[in-house]
Amino acid sequence: MTLRNALVRMSPLAAAIALGLTLSACSGSGLVSQRTQGYVLPDDAIRQVQPGASQDLVRIVLGSPQTTSTFGGETAWYYVETKISRTAFGLTSIQERTVVAVYFGANRRVTDKAIYTLEDGRIFAIEQRRTGSYGEDRNFVENLLASI
Repeated sequence: MTLRNALVRMSPLAAAIALGLTLSACSGSGLVSQRTQGYVLPDDAIRQVQPGASQDLVRIVLGSPQTTSTFGGETAWYYVETKISRTAFGLTSIQERTVVAVYFGANRRVTDKAIYTLEDGRIFAIEQRRTGSYGEDRNFVENLLASI
């Protein structure tokens, strides 16, 4: 066997070994990236929000709210933190979600706060049916056959 024939026979094996070494250099977390969407909500900042605190203090400690809601004289501010993992192949999944709701009374002071997680949510089915329009929805062939 000549040297050239030996190199030709060994090149697929060498390529497989090189590929294996390259992939083994990637740790298990190298193919999955973690990121946070929305706010980063430290526990000590959340603990600082107590009943009786002003809206200004809450804004200083937690920042501007992502969403607000007003009903009557009462207001609620919502801060959402979502931890997402994304694979190298583009698949995303929600690992953790925390919603901090701060409720204010008419005097712009905190009356209550609540912390919600994914376990507090409910999954519900969205209705996919739609209301039919006037007449029937026909495709091209059905219209063609109906005109005969």
